[in-house]
Amino acid sequence: MLEFLTDSEIYRRVVLEEIPMAEKFLWLATSELKDLYIADGRTMSPFLKLLSELADRGVALRLIHAAEPGPAFRNDYERYPNLRAGLETMLCPRVHFKTVVVDGRFAYSGSANLTGAGLGAKSDQRRNFESGFVTDEPNLVRQIMDQFDRLWMGQYCPRCQRKQHCSQPLDRWP
Repeated sequence: MLEFLTDSEIYRRVVLEEIPMAEKFLWLATSELKDLYIADGRTMSPFLKLLSELADRGVALRLIHAAEPGPAFRNDYERYPNLRAGLETMLCPRVHFKTVVVDGRFAYSGSANLTGAGLGAKSDQRRNFESGFVTDEPNLVRQIMDQFDRLWMGQYCPRCQRKQHCSQPLDRWP
C-alpha cells in the first residue's frame, strides 16, 4: 500500500489510526515540536498522553526534533513523568524531515510537523496545507527507517557544522 494524504487525512490516518496501534516501537521525526492535541472521546488530550500510554505498554519511543519545544509542550511533558525514561529524544537543528514509523510495518513521510496546525488536527480555517505519503511497503518503510537511524546513530555528527546548536534532549531537562 502506498497512499498520498493531505491535510486532516494525515491526522486521521497517522495520529488517530496508526500510532495508537504501535506494539514494539514508534519513531517520530519533526522540525517543529509544539503542543499537539488529539481527539480523546469528546475532549482533546495532549499527544503526549498517547505517548505516555504507549510507554506504559512497553512501546519503545524515539523522537528527533530540530528545536526546543514551546512552553505548552513542556508543560504537557511534565504531566507524564513516565516519558522521562520512556521517550528517548534527540535534538538536531538540521532535521527538517517529518517521519513516523510504527513497528517497522508502517511509515509516514511528508511535510507535516508534530503540531496541531501541521497534522490537521485544527479546524480547516486554522490548519496548514500539508501532504505526505503513508506506506506499508517493506522496501519504502526500510528506506524511511534508514534515514532516521543514520541520524539517530550519529552518522552525521562528526562532520556537522551545527553541533554547537544542539542542546539537551527532553529527557535531560531539569
